[in-house]
Amino acid sequence: MRKPELDISTDKHRLDVALIHAFLHNHAPWAKGIPRATVEQAIAGSLCFGAYLDGRQVGFARVVTDMATFGYLCDVFVVPECRGRGYARQLMQCVAAEPALARLRRIVLVTSNAHAVYRPFGFAALEHPERYMELHRPDVYQG
Repeated sequence: MRKPELDISTDKHRLDVALIHAFLHNHAPWAKGIPRATVEQAIAGSLCFGAYLDGRQVGFARVVTDMATFGYLCDVFVVPECRGRGYARQLMQCVAAEPALARLRRIVLVTSNAHAVYRPFGFAALEHPERYMELHRPDVYQG
């Protein structure tokens, strides 16, 4: 039996913000406790991809970008009950094919366990990690 194709859209009006917030707030280690208002603001300032199955949102990806030179791919997820069906790969195929991102010089992401999802789309370990720095505030959403 063939798995259904996802309907993937960048239309922010279709996003199920309650689902996105609930997933990030409760399940995403990188965003535990994130306030809904913060999720709404992040969506407003990003290029977002919603993945839908029979009209219900089952996945999400967000690219923070200036639309000219740089992008940061983040908040990528497929809801747990739909994992293992290739939906993350379908979602990434749409992100990779997005014309608005095609001319960006650099797109980065951070992942702890999904390297195999991103490698086929050209993502690799940092060539010069010594050049990168971060200001990391892991407890910013904890009150």
